Amino acid sequence: MSGCGKKALIEHTSINPNASPHVGRARNALIGDVLARLLRFEGYDVNIHYFVNDIGKQIAMLLLGVKDITNVAFKDLLDIYIRINKEVEEKPELENKVFELLYKLENGDEEIKEKFRYIVDICIKGQTEIFTELGINYDTFTYESDYIWSNRVDEILEQLKSINKLEEDSEGRLVLNQEEYKLPMKAPYLVLTRKDKTSLYPLRDIAYTIDKVKTNSDKNLVVLGEDQKLYFQQIKAALDVLGYGAPSPVHYSFVLLSEGKMATRKGNVVLLEDFMKEALFKAIANMESRYDTFNEEAAKSIAYGAVKYAFLKTANDKNVTFDWDLALSFEGDSGPYLQYSYARINSIFKKYGKDLPKEADYTVLKENIEFELIKELANMQCAVMRSLEETSPHIISNYVYTLTKKFSLFYHECSVMNADNEELMKARLILIDSVKQVIKNCLWLIGIDTVDVM
Repeated sequence: MSGCGKKALIEHTSINPNASPHVGRARNALIGDVLARLLRFEGYDVNIHYFVNDIGKQIAMLLLGVKDITNVAFKDLLDIYIRINKEVEEKPELENKVFELLYKLENGDEEIKEKFRYIVDICIKGQTEIFTELGINYDTFTYESDYIWSNRVDEILEQLKSINKLEEDSEGRLVLNQEEYKLPMKAPYLVLTRKDKTSLYPLRDIAYTIDKVKTNSDKNLVVLGEDQKLYFQQIKAALDVLGYGAPSPVHYSFVLLSEGKMATRKGNVVLLEDFMKEALFKAIANMESRYDTFNEEAAKSIAYGAVKYAFLKTANDKNVTFDWDLALSFEGDSGPYLQYSYARINSIFKKYGKDLPKEADYTVLKENIEFELIKELANMQCAVMRSLEETSPHIISNYVYTLTKKFSLFYHECSVMNADNEELMKARLILIDSVKQVIKNCLWLIGIDTVDVM
């Protein structure tokens, strides 16, 4: 294994703790989760990071929105956030209260600090429960506010000032001049503070990223949307000025729905939680039309697997156009098709009803499709390595689909239970057991459960 004795750090998801996540954010979490699984599969000691933006303007607005609410529930945060945004738009003077909260927070007001952390923790708990339901977990949560209380942001400002890289713009904000890096932007400045000198997200992100770099991980990855490419270049340039390297970015494109927006509480955003409920509803309806009885836990595995595979089979730099019918189909390039292939092999062993033969004469395997299947099995390690090198889960996803297609050809061309003789049956049983194990490994790598019976 290529990662034995090595460390890897990967930051992914890191969404604003102000509401339930929308479905577009799921691609970040799914890509990050697969990369973490690939790293662990290769023997790396992996630490999955989640950077909590607990101090931004959005959180201050949310805090303003809940000031008259005694029992705040996660499920209500989105509606509260939408309402306070509308109020601020209609009454611009309310924005002064937002900045007042931020100023008090950054200047150590204990009551305000407690209120910020209270509302943020409600949101983080709710968000991570949704991702945990999808089998996505995190090892380390780092709060932006920690970099203020520890004075790290002030130290960075002093460092930049000492090397004559810090300037004050016409609005009184502290900015980093990045003209020498020839970045594709109109004004070559990275704004680090507001005019009242309270810190902005980029300054806190620089401090956090320096801490990640200091772990000296053999692999250091961060998953970001393609709309964050310029921002990442700015952070990378800032780190270079301070004498540090940067993590390797993994950028991804957007998620589109082929049938348009799904109805939600907001009307113009698709919540991940609602999306997964819809997936389960459709999977159950699909299975009811196919089977007299079925296991609801299996339906959930099929529903979640369908969504995950539909997102992961597409290269990071391509938009995902999600189509319910294609995603939940038991035929073609879909999650249920992969799970069905695994279940089909299970059914053969159930029919065989004995322990797997320990050895066989493999020279009896003479069909072209048998050789093709064996060669495809040997390609798994290459697919794993390419997925890691190119930091794209679509490679391992496409590999397991190719394997299952070849197994399907084998299944239709070469009988196992009715093989011409005992030795041929044994050889084919061992062959399909190997296929079953590789499918299981690949499904685990892309975060999809196996289903024993379909």
